[in-house]
Amino acid sequence: MDTFWVGVALVIFLAILVKFGVPKAIVKALDARGERVAQELAEARRLRQEAEKLLAEYDAKRKAAEAEAAEIVSSANEEAKRLAAEAEGKLADFVARRTKAAEEKIAQAESQAEAEVRAAAAEAATKAAETILRGQMAGQAGDAAFASGLNEVRAKLN
Repeated sequence: MDTFWVGVALVIFLAILVKFGVPKAIVKALDARGERVAQELAEARRLRQEAEKLLAEYDAKRKAAEAEAAEIVSSANEEAKRLAAEAEGKLADFVARRTKAAEEKIAQAESQAEAEVRAAAAEAATKAAETILRGQMAGQAGDAAFASGLNEVRAKLN
């Protein structure tokens, strides 16, 4: 019999709940909760789409920046090669000019040394001839012959 009274109490309790509109309130609360969840899902989708759009924009900007950096590096390498070739050309010209100047100085020193040696040889030959001729000739005829011989030797040696 207790089961009977428990069943009657349950039916009465459910009737009271229906009379006061509790099921409608529960359904309304569940609907509101469902709507909030749907709004949050819609907001999450919108934010996800926005994030994907921003990611795509930043990815495009990153790729553009990488391409620009590669172009800058490439142009810098080309400029460095051009400057190196230019410097190498200038260095070769400088070395050639220095070599030519050194060769000219050497040639000038050689010709000057040769001229000095000839002059010294002429001077020595003249002194030797003078000494020999003075010893062999005496007087004015000797002086005239000496002067003419001296002039002749100088003309031939120079």
